[in-house]
Amino acid sequence: MTKFNADEANAFLDSAFKGRGRQNQVILMEPGRAIMRLEADETHLRPGGYISGPTQMSLADSVAYMVIMTQTGLEPMAVTSNLNINFLRPCIGTVVVAEGKMMKMGQALAVIDVDIRIEGADKPASHAIVTYALPRKG
Repeated sequence: MTKFNADEANAFLDSAFKGRGRQNQVILMEPGRAIMRLEADETHLRPGGYISGPTQMSLADSVAYMVIMTQTGLEPMAVTSNLNINFLRPCIGTVVVAEGKMMKMGQALAVIDVDIRIEGADKPASHAIVTYALPRKG
């Protein structure tokens, strides 16, 4: 069973990041896995109508944060240590989905594998490996 569910996650995001506007929503959380969905608007696009790289990076970072919380519970002070993203193909569409899976959870670091795709697409538009530094216990 997950230590933090999608409803709790969305409530936390709404309270912790006030004024974030139209942003990603957590749609699934299970142990070591989370999925987020973003209904993109013109603020998420780059010239040519593609979902921008910064939007995809933000989504990768956000879903990684949620993956950690499936195992730790609410842990607001986990922070991004590294984010490496590869853009594989144009990300063109209106709804972007990111799926994160825990690769390794240690005492100090967590490493999460993230695929980002347009909703319904077979192939990912980008792939990221995100490392988070975890707060020290005690």
